[in-house]
Amino acid sequence: MPDTNSLRPLALTLQAAVLLLCATAFAATESYPTSLDSEPQPGVPKGSVEKYSFTSSRIFPGTRRDYWVYVPAQHDGQTPACVYVNQDGIQYNAPVVFDNLIAKKEMPVTIGVFVTPGVVKALATNALDRFNRSFEYDGLGGDYARFLLEELLPEVARKKTTDGRPLRLSAKANDRCIAGSSSGAICAFTVAWERPDAFARVFSTIGTYVGLRGGQVYPTLIRKFEPRPLRIFLQDGAHDLNIYGGDWWMANQTMERALLFAGYEIDHAWGEGEHNTQHGTAVFPDAMRFLWKDWPQPVKTGTTKNAYISEILVPGEVWQMVSQGHASAGGCAVNRRGELFFHDPQTGKIHRLLAGGTLTEFAFDAAGAAALAFGPGGQLYAASTRDRRLVAYDESRNRRVVGRNLQGRGLVVRSDGLTYVTEPDVAGHGASKVWLVKPDGTRRLVDTGMKAASGATLSPDQSLLYVADAESHWVYSYQIQPDGMLAQKQRYFWLHCPDDADDSGAAGMACDRDGRLYVATRMGIQVCDQAGRVECILPTPCGPCLGVAFGGEGLDTLFALGADTIYQRKVKVKGAVPSQAPIKPLPPRL
Repeated sequence: MPDTNSLRPLALTLQAAVLLLCATAFAATESYPTSLDSEPQPGVPKGSVEKYSFTSSRIFPGTRRDYWVYVPAQHDGQTPACVYVNQDGIQYNAPVVFDNLIAKKEMPVTIGVFVTPGVVKALATNALDRFNRSFEYDGLGGDYARFLLEELLPEVARKKTTDGRPLRLSAKANDRCIAGSSSGAICAFTVAWERPDAFARVFSTIGTYVGLRGGQVYPTLIRKFEPRPLRIFLQDGAHDLNIYGGDWWMANQTMERALLFAGYEIDHAWGEGEHNTQHGTAVFPDAMRFLWKDWPQPVKTGTTKNAYISEILVPGEVWQMVSQGHASAGGCAVNRRGELFFHDPQTGKIHRLLAGGTLTEFAFDAAGAAALAFGPGGQLYAASTRDRRLVAYDESRNRRVVGRNLQGRGLVVRSDGLTYVTEPDVAGHGASKVWLVKPDGTRRLVDTGMKAASGATLSPDQSLLYVADAESHWVYSYQIQPDGMLAQKQRYFWLHCPDDADDSGAAGMACDRDGRLYVATRMGIQVCDQAGRVECILPTPCGPCLGVAFGGEGLDTLFALGADTIYQRKVKVKGAVPSQAPIKPLPPRL
């Protein structure tokens, strides 16, 4: 009888050979034929394609890149045309497809912009150029969207056709589509994700939604974010890459499942192909029909299956601007009538937003105020980083000093008068402080060590103090002891950070009566459950959010503060007020 152990290496070698032969046979037979839509057709007006170079980017300094502009024959130079942007230059035989579909009125008159990634040319012949493709395409954040919207598309709009017609590009998101393959695909999705006000349609083939520069986080963010008005077409093949950064085939399917969960309008084409554009080119005409169907009807926002979003948001209610033009809108507080108070550190004024939307000036002497909070007696407390004082205003605007030598940045007052003030790390030694100020004016240092202690609030039952660390992705939780001291310190609430920052930028915070924590961050309002997890994220039109509060007559209006604007939105939940009677919420869903 032969030794089976001695035969094992031979068996493994034969198995490898069989797999190699199968892979080779597949590669040789992979075929995705194109339709007549991808071939020039007699009698179809042919658009023009012109090549240009762009070398003056401020967003990607020093880069050079080529781009091509397709102008359909039907563009009259007067009516704004729809816009299609493609990364990695001309792909999918797009100009021919556009000629045919525009002629059949299966897509609108569309100007195509096909751009290559930037290259920083070396200064010497024996040095290598710097290739920006992965940096520009795989990276998350809004830089590439800014490059298109602030630099490249305005440059294209200044061009003319060979016969002298001006180019008229629509600025409406509903009139714009963006596309690409591989890293160009995730780049296209990122642009629309970051700027849904500028692009509403995405074509993605063999998309690199894997761990090269953070793209693997998209399925999680898609499930947590309030949905955007986007329509997406995905393509990939079962033999796509499976390397150190991840599994492309599985990542694209995970993207599809996340987008469906979040209510997006999506279609896909799955195949057996490898990491190439054969299949994408074959399905391109049908993808364009799907992406442009019903145009000019707007792409609609879908309904997410995220139950937490459904529990918070009122269908059809959107953010409404209630105030703008402030030099700097910072911390905020709400009185017992639900009126919003906020300070402007640049002018030293505290403003009061009445229920009907009228803005009045409450105080003129709050220079340097960085945080506001109402106390149980209806007094408005203000903490200042400039004069290092904690002051309180009564309803007649009379002011008294409550505490000194407190460079407050965050502030919350409990229903029994205990006041907690957070102090930034002035010396830069990682020594942010949390102070307790008692009703008799005595104060105690109750914690130190955070990078940048910022916003502070209480759990609805007022047994826990929450303090945000603006220079990390944490919000700390403390148990308040009977004497007001803090114990059981824990880095507890885990926040998401944008790709273009190393921290969440957490600032103001508020709780609803169900125990959720609402944190103003760079990514908008992140909503955490009592267990410390981000349930959902509400993007805010003011950009990075600096403050959040519940107000309105029923405390069911959510306010979001930006650098110089304030927005409000009616919600289903009601806010918990730290200075009023405690409320014990139900335990979290674990």
